Amino acid sequence: MLDEITAYLDGITGIKGTLGYLVIVLIILLGHFWANAAPSPKSIDDADAKEEEEEKEPPRNFTIKQLQYFDGKKDESSGEDKPVYLSLNGTVFDVSDGRNFYGPDGPYELFAGHECGVAMAKLSFDTNLLDDLKGCATLNAGEKMELEGWIEKFTYYRCYPIKGRLVSDDQLPDPERILTKEELAKNDGTRNDEKPEGYATAPIYLGAGDKVYDTSFGGVTFYGPDGGYHRFAGKDASRALAKMSFDPADIENTDTSDLDEK
Repeated sequence: MLDEITAYLDGITGIKGTLGYLVIVLIILLGHFWANAAPSPKSIDDADAKEEEEEKEPPRNFTIKQLQYFDGKKDESSGEDKPVYLSLNGTVFDVSDGRNFYGPDGPYELFAGHECGVAMAKLSFDTNLLDDLKGCATLNAGEKMELEGWIEKFTYYRCYPIKGRLVSDDQLPDPERILTKEELAKNDGTRNDEKPEGYATAPIYLGAGDKVYDTSFGGVTFYGPDGGYHRFAGKDASRALAKMSFDPADIENTDTSDLDEK
């Protein structure tokens, strides 16, 4: 029966595999309808109650590699399901509430853990369009409207929490650059008015050994202005971290030569 339907459709269109194309189009249309459907007042109330119950995390920055972790699959270490995040034109949403749709085995699972603005603007499942953050700027007028529509729906209708911003690799500073003590101190996470373009929050630098880490990529809760370890932000905390000390004398002293274990 299926073979007869396939042959019939191929004969009408003159295109081999017409049935497969129709199935793909149907999935896209159903997904689009699902995203456009307005939630009931009850679902809005439930979302508000849930947000009030959970302490809101401060926005953070993501690298493309960090975002890829949040694909909704099982974490190999804990065995628990990972959250499902995706990015639209650099805005990272937590779509875990739509796990059946964006998570493993969902019709849009390929978008999980990726920047998918270009793909969703074009209503395409082409994986070559994923993680193309720059491509969002070169969409045509109709595609830009489609992308803005998705962002609006995710923000105001589906009420997916915004977790932060995706920073493309070419926006990241040179990992081999040399920082002065003054430059380190300037990047303590308190200068959001001077944050780099595309960042969700200002850089939070922390020196340890011969390296400087930007803890705004995942450590804002701890090292940000309201975090318990903010006293280390913008400093070479090698000695304090080695001693697991909050003593101001250890925080200001960068010398570790007298420590037995480094």
